Amino acid sequence: MAGETTVEERSIEVTPTWAVATVCLILISVSVLIEHLLHLLAKYFNKKKKSSLIQTLHKIKSDLMMLGFMSLILTVSEKRISNICIPKSMAETFLPCGTMDSDDYSEEELKCLEQGKVSLLSRQGVNQLQYLIFVLAFFHSLSCVLTFSLGMAKMRSWESWEAETRTLEYQFTNDPRRFRFTHQTSFGKRHLRFWSEHSRLLRWPACFLRQFYASVSRTDYLTLRRGFITAHFAKESHFNFQRYINRALEKDFGMVAGMSWWIWIISVLFIFFNAQGFYNYLWLPFIPLVMLLVVGTKLEGIITQMCLDSHGKSQVVIGPLLVRPGDHYFWFNWPKLLLHVIHLVLLQYKFGLRSCFHEKTEDIIIKIVLGVVVHMLCGYVTLPLYALVTQMGSSMKNAVFPESVAHGLKRWRGRARKNLRTNDYYSARPSSVDDASVSLDASLSLDASPSFSLRPSYSVDRERDPPSDLKDTKFVAVEIDDGQVGKQHQKI
Repeated sequence: MAGETTVEERSIEVTPTWAVATVCLILISVSVLIEHLLHLLAKYFNKKKKSSLIQTLHKIKSDLMMLGFMSLILTVSEKRISNICIPKSMAETFLPCGTMDSDDYSEEELKCLEQGKVSLLSRQGVNQLQYLIFVLAFFHSLSCVLTFSLGMAKMRSWESWEAETRTLEYQFTNDPRRFRFTHQTSFGKRHLRFWSEHSRLLRWPACFLRQFYASVSRTDYLTLRRGFITAHFAKESHFNFQRYINRALEKDFGMVAGMSWWIWIISVLFIFFNAQGFYNYLWLPFIPLVMLLVVGTKLEGIITQMCLDSHGKSQVVIGPLLVRPGDHYFWFNWPKLLLHVIHLVLLQYKFGLRSCFHEKTEDIIIKIVLGVVVHMLCGYVTLPLYALVTQMGSSMKNAVFPESVAHGLKRWRGRARKNLRTNDYYSARPSSVDDASVSLDASLSLDASPSFSLRPSYSVDRERDPPSDLKDTKFVAVEIDDGQVGKQHQKI
């Protein structure tokens, strides 16, 4: 018809070669630059001996590679997906914006319309889906990195508290021969209040408010540190608790930074229930905030409950007040559950600002403000609380040993098992040897004593003549020192 103009997209056959080469050069340059930056970051982590962070970086790389495969599959199958036709009655259900009116139809959509049907997903929809998947994964990893960086920065203030434990003033204040009432200790003064001892209904609101000011106090850190060391080490040990928490948090970060399979499933559920009838754009942004406040309240409640348990056993203490770790303080006796809840909180589903999801400026402001508040609260309050309180479980984490010592113990254990299989003398012993408590003393000679090529502050020795009451249990004397000296018996 007159006056109508047809605009057709140009293929690569009618595009100047210099234009194609320029675009390829830009793409290659950006890709090489990103790869080089990741290589420099891995080199820095290797220099700092942060193997946990290196594994996290590899996990992020694998997620990016998976995104590349997903994008490739969507690009290759774009036309085939558009050719799938479904009835109009099905296409009119679960609409995100409440309408499916459109004046721009592709060739595949027109074929479906001729049959009285609708295309399952148009080519434009496939392209938008690629952007959505990339934005979801990218911003999830970025938010995790920023949140954990903020938490690690907050935890640096604990270094001064850890250094204080090596001063004479601290040893005098915590004299083990000193008798005191639990209410007279600094930890008791903080937690043994009217609201905590006499009313459970008042305890939880108080714990809820406490996470907003001095969520981790000096008294809480020192008391929980003392309880952890007393439960797992010798009382006179100078174990660096702050470095141990940092190592444990770095390992936990590896679980959170990447896109796990259950995160992908939840993302798909978010997309499925993003229909207009659910109005989830009104209530969904508030769920992460509520979950984060519940986790913070639970962590503060665990600290208070440990103080109440110690007070209930004895109102008079000799030396400092001790708390006893245990898994029963946590939900379902599972401390790691809190990490998965934080992982879920950091999953923020993102859409464009101006769309049918956010037609009003107030909606945009509310979502942006809530997103900033959630990440700030998680990184500065909840994450340090989690890092400290989850150490109060019944067992220690593998991060209790520095990485060099842990690798050395694994090599030593491997040689011990090999010697058990090859040594004729010990092969004559009963075959029902418990692998979990293998006797390293019996399998290693003086020539096979472990050597880890560590600094002089690290050493691992065998205890040759254990006391008579310990002969049935095999122990190894492990001396660990992150700047101090402390000897502890750990069961292998």
